[in-house]
Parts: sequence; C-alpha cells; structure tokens
Amino acid sequence: MKIEQQQIPHATAKRLPMYYRFLENLYASGKERVSSTELSEAVKVDSATIRRDFSYFGALGKKGYGYNVLYLLSFFRKALDQDELTKVVLIGVGNLGTALLKYNFTKNNNIMITSAFDTDEAMVGEEIGGVEVFHLDELKERLDDSVSAAILAVPVQAAQSVADLLAETNTRGILNFTPERLDVPDDMRVHHIDLSVELQSLIYFLKHDHETN
Repeated sequence: MKIEQQQIPHATAKRLPMYYRFLENLYASGKERVSSTELSEAVKVDSATIRRDFSYFGALGKKGYGYNVLYLLSFFRKALDQDELTKVVLIGVGNLGTALLKYNFTKNNNIMITSAFDTDEAMVGEEIGGVEVFHLDELKERLDDSVSAAILAVPVQAAQSVADLLAETNTRGILNFTPERLDVPDDMRVHHIDLSVELQSLIYFLKHDHETN
C-alpha cells in the first residue's frame, strides 16, 4: 500500500517513529495485540489522537479487538521505509557533533551517518564513532545521490553558508541544530532543533503549571 505522505498532517507524521519504536518493543516482548488505551499510556499521547492518527491510513484495527501488533509493525515499517537504509552526513564536529557521533543514535534505526565534515584541520582525518571526518571543502565531491539528508551542528554564523553549499548537492533535508532560520530552496526541507528554545519552553511550562496548581 502506498502512503500519500502529503495528505498526512505534519504532527501525525512526527509521531509515527514513536509509534513504530513502541510496537517494536511490544513485538519483541511477544505481545500480539494492543489497544489504543495501552498505546496512549505507553507513548503519552491521548487515545483519541492515536485513533485519529491511525485513521489517516485506513482501517488498521477492529473495534473491540484493538490492533494487531505484527500488522501495525509491518505497516509502519513500510510507511517509514524501515527496510531501506538512509544515509546522512554530519557537518560540524564540535562538542555537539562529536557527542552525536559517539552516542551513535542511528545504531538501532535504518539511518547511517556515513561521513562527517568540519573546517578544523585538527579534526580532519580523525575517526569518531566509526565515522571519518573530512574537510568541509570536500563536501560537494564526497556527497553522492545516496545521501539524502545532513545534520547541521556548526556555529550559527556558518549555518547559512553551509546550507547554501548543501543546496548545491543532491541533499534534500537538513536537521538544523543551530538557532539560525535557514533560507533554502523550496524543494529542501529543514527541521529545526533549537535546544535553548526547547529548554526555555520547558521552563515556561514548568512555571505555568506550578502557578495553576
């Protein structure tokens, strides 16, 4: 079944990997079926939202029965292209970039960081977490059609120039860890992860919740 991703709301699409990870754990534990209430308690998303998310993909469950774990797992594996390896590159091997390479968050997913790039000559030629670091000047010649996305962990003043460089390659997605809001071509997607904004938001809600309790 082909999923028309453009018809799926952005918020729903962002929750799919979370559902998939939980279903993997359920399947590994030997569980054969799960209810939306059980899913809700596990992933901390209300059951009405889960049912609405799943409804975009047709009839995935049965009333009174719940959802077949193996069927859901197989379905979302296909929807998320889990059977295909996705290659990404990391640009910026400072403290954050090094931590990302050492943590190796891609190990249990279908994602592989194939190479890293930096302008620091002391880093060039090093291997961190099994990934070799090249000079940024080599980016265009080393990226081929198999690399679909880049992780951007450079200083904020370099973010736009690196994005411009990526726009000249076949890379179509950027996971941006800098606070810079990037200007990219229409066919390139950027997901922003601003840690300071997320922390400030958390502190705001902690304070707000405290004042209303």
